[in-house]
Amino acid sequence: MSQSNTSLLDEVVQWSQETCRQELKSVLPKLTSLHLKSESWDDHTRILKIITDMFLPHIALSELEDECFSKILPKVEAMFESMMKEILVQVGGLSSQNTELCTLLRNILQAMMQIIDALSTCVRHVGSFEEVPVLDTIRSLPTCILKVLRETFHHCKESEVVYCGRLSLVADLLQGLFKEAYSLQRGLLELLDRISLDSSASEEEVSDIVTVIHSLLDICSIISNLDMALHANTWKFLVKQSLKYQSLVEEHLHHGDIVTNLCDNLMASFHNSVELCEQIKHAGLQQATQSSEYKLFQKTAKMCRFFANTLVHYIKEFKFFLTKYCSCLHQIYLHIISKFAPSLYAPALPAALSEELNAAALVPMNALLLQLLPLRPFAEVVLQENLRLNAEYRLPQCLLLVSILNQLASQPDEILQLWYTGSQFSEETPRLPLYQGLFRSFRHCYTERKVPVLMSGVMMKGQAQTQVSLHHHICVHLCASVAALPPVYFSVLEHSLLEAVLQADTQTALLAADVWCFTARYGTAELCLHHVLLIARLVKTCPTECYQSFHLGLLLKRMVFLMTPNHQMELVTHYPPSDVENLSVWRHVLLRALSHDARRRVEADIISLTQEALTEWQKGGWKLGQVNKVNVVLLSLLVVVRGQSSPEEQCVLSATRIVTQLWLRMSPDQVQTQPVLQCTLQLLLSMSAILVKNFEPQVISQALECVDALVSQKCPDQLLLAALEFLSSLGKIFFPPDSQSQILPRLSSLFGVLLADRSWLLHQHALEAFSLFAEITNHEEVISQSLCVEETKTKVVNYLSKTVKAQEDVQSRLQTLKMETSVIEQHNEKLENKENVNNKPAAEAVSDTEPCPKRARQEASTEEEYSRYIQTAECALKALQALTEGEANTTAPPPQWLESRLQKLQTLITRISTASHMT
Repeated sequence: MSQSNTSLLDEVVQWSQETCRQELKSVLPKLTSLHLKSESWDDHTRILKIITDMFLPHIALSELEDECFSKILPKVEAMFESMMKEILVQVGGLSSQNTELCTLLRNILQAMMQIIDALSTCVRHVGSFEEVPVLDTIRSLPTCILKVLRETFHHCKESEVVYCGRLSLVADLLQGLFKEAYSLQRGLLELLDRISLDSSASEEEVSDIVTVIHSLLDICSIISNLDMALHANTWKFLVKQSLKYQSLVEEHLHHGDIVTNLCDNLMASFHNSVELCEQIKHAGLQQATQSSEYKLFQKTAKMCRFFANTLVHYIKEFKFFLTKYCSCLHQIYLHIISKFAPSLYAPALPAALSEELNAAALVPMNALLLQLLPLRPFAEVVLQENLRLNAEYRLPQCLLLVSILNQLASQPDEILQLWYTGSQFSEETPRLPLYQGLFRSFRHCYTERKVPVLMSGVMMKGQAQTQVSLHHHICVHLCASVAALPPVYFSVLEHSLLEAVLQADTQTALLAADVWCFTARYGTAELCLHHVLLIARLVKTCPTECYQSFHLGLLLKRMVFLMTPNHQMELVTHYPPSDVENLSVWRHVLLRALSHDARRRVEADIISLTQEALTEWQKGGWKLGQVNKVNVVLLSLLVVVRGQSSPEEQCVLSATRIVTQLWLRMSPDQVQTQPVLQCTLQLLLSMSAILVKNFEPQVISQALECVDALVSQKCPDQLLLAALEFLSSLGKIFFPPDSQSQILPRLSSLFGVLLADRSWLLHQHALEAFSLFAEITNHEEVISQSLCVEETKTKVVNYLSKTVKAQEDVQSRLQTLKMETSVIEQHNEKLENKENVNNKPAAEAVSDTEPCPKRARQEASTEEEYSRYIQTAECALKALQALTEGEANTTAPPPQWLESRLQKLQTLITRISTASHMT
């Protein structure tokens, strides 16, 4: 600086305030010119100080921008930036021994503090005017200050890295620098808060406000870890300004950046809160509410609540500018929900701290959801058809859909249509109806259902709140939603219920059945009839052995209970049991659900039809190709037998005669080789377990002989389960002494074999069956003879004494269930994609194993033909023997033609024997 300029500055600093006021017009231009041309930091800060301290107080508000700010502040920005760069260049050589460099850096920091102080003077001067400043009169000031603040806060944040172990040499100045900047920002925000723009504001003014908001957003990202109060206050002002000038700035704001930053801050404070909870738990400080850790947790949780509420507030006002960020908001919702009970992935936190964190993060999520409901992109994200979620997000997704369901009751029609109906046109982004999405989501919560996780039940008057399963929780809310559902959406509900019943997961089908039954009961009797007829038609069209038939049958069984007597008779009329094609419907119905008239009609028709099928089979020569037709009617006869309460009823006596007749036709040798007869045997065993008291000992002996022939070879589990049911029922019978030698040893042998089975399912059922038998039987020798093997005896004793094996720890069990989940899902998908070889109609399956009699003869070896024919002959002769012995005990003699026919058979056998010897 020249000598004359130095003299001017020396002179000016001696002036009084009055002299400065008088010389303002002549001297201020010279000073601003000198400031612009100054190259040294000392000259710069000296001139800046003179202008702000001595001349600024005398400048009118309307002249501040043109006469002062626009001329000096750009230079201030440049000088401040150059100081920062110089620090970064020189700091590498900083050490306690290098006093010269240390002094230089400290001088730079002091100069920076002086600049900030000068800017604070400018802010205070503008704020001293009674009139509200217009943004045009101070345009350069906010821009300059925000750039200086950004540089300052960033330098303070990175100070440990910048000064690299030598921070102590300048720590006092950095602390002072931060405090000055903190004070400057507070003053600036107070000043900007006084300014107001109306709808007539110029584009430049709007642009200035937008720049201020974006600059504050940039500062927020820097100060997030510096000071909680500063961070929160900056965000408050940012959002406040955005809302204050909403109509002016909403088209210009970077809404995505703002929401993304809010989300990042929310997640950071939430994670910090969770970590602090865990630290407090591990340190055992749950009760130490005055500890520094506990106070820090409260501050962090408060910040979490602040960011959650701020996010909700911002979305409420600018939601339609945020459609691109619905996926991010969806993920945040799921993540926060996943960190609270009953999620299996939630950390175990102290109850008191968990409640505080719940209030801070979880409660605002409901408000967030309410703001997102009108957004179509949010519905498209939440209800996308092929939504793939990590395991920890599956339960939160399910609970999210339940929350949406609960909030829809108070929403307008357009929002109801958005969520209830799903996508309607091909040009729309595909989305599922809400009910359909909820059932699918529940299906994916396999592990949570298996544990099971427990939810808070609905509060009921006069009763304590209880914990309920996820199934119960969702069912209650679904039924409440159905009760309030406008009729226009009932078709969508019905489609969703039907899809859930027809998918492969049984518990999801049961949930849908629960809701469907509520719908039928809550609606009219005609609606119930309509649904039952629909379900019956679907049952009739389904293959017998498929999961869809099983699920539909469970639903039909329950729905019939809800029908009026007249409508039950209408069901009988629509699907008369006298028609074989309708038996697939009636095998799913519990007869005790029917009215007296309907029940008697169904029983009579099924028994009559069964007797007709047996007569036709007999007339056809007892051919194996007709056994499948017999099995069809036996399946319905089983329903009749299960529905009887008194053994004296006529239908019970009729069923007993039919079952007895069939037992006497069964050949153990044929049962071993013919799968279709194994189906017959299974049905006979199930009916015999109920009718056992009505049988003669020889019938029971024949049944045991057939079972004994099968347990020695691999046979279907369901057949062995039916055998166990039959064996346990024999405990009700006291066998006469003349039949004990035939029955009891075989009974003991069968129990011994089945109790030793390695299949856990069969072994468990065997234990239950044997336990039931042992409780009621009078033949105690069977018990001891069944337990000849020490290992089997030990297992039975442990079962009876309810000895519990060593159980898995919680984490191991969870891990096992998680591994099971993928296996179950793959199995269900395989079923639904019809990749399972067993997923074909029963008739087709039988035709593969048992050729129809009229089918072209297959090539077979001569020995196989001999074997087949001789087995058929043996079976027929044994049945004839049993029949004649049975007739001997009655008053009815055998028919007169029997003797002559037997003689002809004897002659035929002699000829066959002679021919075989000759060859």
